[in-house]
Amino acid sequence: MASRRSIIPGFNITMGLTLSYLAAMVLLPLAALFVKTTTSTWQEFLQTVTSARVVASYRLSFLAAFAAASINAVFGFLVAWVLVRYNFPGKRIIDGLVDLPFALPTAVAGISLTAVYAPSGLFGKPLAALGIKSAFSPLGVVIALTFISLPFVVRTVQPILQNLEIENEEAAASLGAGRMQTFLRVLLPTVLPAVLTGFALSFARALGEYGSVVFISGNMPMKTEITPLLIMTKLEQFDYPGAAAVAVVMLAASFLILLATNLLQWWGKRRGIWV
Repeated sequence: MASRRSIIPGFNITMGLTLSYLAAMVLLPLAALFVKTTTSTWQEFLQTVTSARVVASYRLSFLAAFAAASINAVFGFLVAWVLVRYNFPGKRIIDGLVDLPFALPTAVAGISLTAVYAPSGLFGKPLAALGIKSAFSPLGVVIALTFISLPFVVRTVQPILQNLEIENEEAAASLGAGRMQTFLRVLLPTVLPAVLTGFALSFARALGEYGSVVFISGNMPMKTEITPLLIMTKLEQFDYPGAAAVAVVMLAASFLILLATNLLQWWGKRRGIWV
């Protein structure tokens, strides 16, 4: 049977435009990054990416991003659950506030968080009285990354909860299942792929954050210096091969996270959760 002629541009034109756009916006800049690393030898590359200062920045960036994504996986799910299942005054305002980290400039977020969590701030002062240093410490990095990556979990889980029939939970309750059993047996298996995808997106976003962290972290080498800041430091010192080498490592990590996210989405589709 002959295919119906479409009034919009056909496959060849749209595919050509798509590949050209992706090549210009994504592939060529990334290829240039790899080309820049060729100006140094393999031994110099390894020495740069495995130096003590760089490894310390890796450790802080990955652990802080993982901690922030883990926190958001739990509380982001709770926020999405409340927004989907309950009606209350101010619901639309709270729903809009979830997207605030998307629109807020990261420098503004960093200044705001530093003012609140500094030793003299609203939250920082009582925490300091308990012996907890929030700002200018690794904890401050986690706080900033948690703030900017929260929407990724909420907006990933929210549509799944909206499509989830509440009758399934009511049926489980009518068959004698308790609340925890209903959550573990009925709700969790359905939303778990979405939560994991939100976790991966949150982790990837937190891993590349720069603007909001530089204010609250203190930027102390070997202690509170994240990898994106170290890359900027190398660029300011005109160490372009070194900056490119560290950036390639972060690019590889981002690619692996993207691959994991796509695998999670594929898993969700196979389970019939996403269409």
